Amino acid sequence: MKLKPVVKRAREFSRPYRISDGRRFRLKDFDPGDTGGLGSKDKPAAREMLETGVQALCELQDLLYAQDQWAVLLVFQAIDAAGKDSAIKHVMSGVNPQGCQVTSFKTPSSEELDHDYLWRSMKVLPERGRIGIFNRSYYEELLVVRVHEELLAKQKIPPQLVHKGIWKERAEDISNFERYLAHNGVAVCKFFLRVSRKEQRKRLLERLDEPWKNWKFSIADLKERDCWNDYMEAYEDAIRRTAADHAPWYIVPADHKWFTRLVIAAAIIDTLDSLHLRYPEIDDAQRRDLAKARKILMAE
Repeated sequence: MKLKPVVKRAREFSRPYRISDGRRFRLKDFDPGDTGGLGSKDKPAAREMLETGVQALCELQDLLYAQDQWAVLLVFQAIDAAGKDSAIKHVMSGVNPQGCQVTSFKTPSSEELDHDYLWRSMKVLPERGRIGIFNRSYYEELLVVRVHEELLAKQKIPPQLVHKGIWKERAEDISNFERYLAHNGVAVCKFFLRVSRKEQRKRLLERLDEPWKNWKFSIADLKERDCWNDYMEAYEDAIRRTAADHAPWYIVPADHKWFTRLVIAAAIIDTLDSLHLRYPEIDDAQRRDLAKARKILMAE
């Protein structure tokens, strides 16, 4: 397929949701119900756009894998029921599994708690030529741990290092970590799926009402819902402190899953295209080997 028009459209589509400088960022400026001017009647066209985007992602990933210079890290953050899992499933459906790895971060294990909080992320960073997907990430340290400060005690940090400025320090550490990744050829792209409280309630009720979704529900989801305002403040502060041109955030409207997936696909296409990926060029010696191989095969 011709990538240029797809890339151009993807850039135009995703850039309104891109934050590369968080100094003036305010979460309230982004509507969870936004559909970029598209309505329900546009859903069939949106599905076609997503299919085209998935094909483009497949081609770009092939270039990434062949060139073997860059790695791409996609970070997904959201509150419960925002649609992270389904977005990853649909957007990355055409990507070769050989060049992609997904890591879901749960409650830290005892081994992980015996290390610094970035340790478990560092050891699963994507290799060159591959796309790594973090379903939740080291940003949990600025979100769930900040909202539930009692979790800090489990991290065995020396007491004198736990003070009121710890969240600022952690944001600075994360920014430095992402700058380090950028300096080493890892393109970082971060997504916050912004769902409304009303839509989250609807989706949680669906998990209760529909038997095939019961397994998704946890009573802990309701306890976290009670901390909604605290989480929104934590997200806003984390994004404001860590948005950068080399590691941008995308504030993705998440009330309409079909639109969420379009924005995410467009942002990933834009990110991959910015790397100027090319298939490796062969030298004269390799060309002679290819000509020799052709002669041998044609003579059979």
